[in-house]
Amino acid sequence: MCEYFVKADPKQYEQKSRTVRIHGVLTSIRLENMAWDILAEMAEAENCTTNALITKFHEEILDHWGVVPNFASFLRVTCMRYLRRGMIELEKQLQSTDALDSPLPGKVSAFERFAPSLTEALHS
Repeated sequence: MCEYFVKADPKQYEQKSRTVRIHGVLTSIRLENMAWDILAEMAEAENCTTNALITKFHEEILDHWGVVPNFASFLRVTCMRYLRRGMIELEKQLQSTDALDSPLPGKVSAFERFAPSLTEALHS
């Protein structure tokens, strides 16, 4: 299992700083390239720019908690939660399909079923 993660392209975990204007203030955020890619994917799904999505996150976390203690970490965790939610949704879809097609529904997780294609996608 470790080999799968160790062979990740170092460019994915290389950090990059970007400047974002939040409430008129220029703020520098340093994240891994993969996190920036996931945020861009999330922004596309919301039909907005990455900067607009980040600003929206900042506004919402500020409204909810009153403070933003570690925004870069929040963004990283948000990316992981986004990916996890996608996997959970995929597993639910597969389990409902398996229930119709298989005598042993749910025996194989979505990750196990799609590991080869995920491996290709993560290495590209």
